[in-house]
Amino acid sequence: MFVQGAYRVRMTHQDEYDEERVEPAPDAEPSWFPGNHLPEDARKLGLTHHVPDGALLEFAGSLDGAKPYHRITAWVLLVVFGLPVLFALMRLLQAL
Repeated sequence: MFVQGAYRVRMTHQDEYDEERVEPAPDAEPSWFPGNHLPEDARKLGLTHHVPDGALLEFAGSLDGAKPYHRITAWVLLVVFGLPVLFALMRLLQAL
């Protein structure tokens, strides 16, 4: 069976769970709505996707480790946020 979707991808494999239909909760927002990838602790602190820290947490939470580009993005984020800390430590050690 060939199914052609909006992305012009042919799907030839049918999963064994394709026949089960799961109904979402009536008040649940779709997963692509903003704010759905924030950890519960961040929400308790009052962070939302509207503030810079919350937006960064949501972006990092939406990365999928199974996708290579998402892994690359996670490593780039680690370097971008880790290098200033490393440089600050090097300056402290140099001052001693």
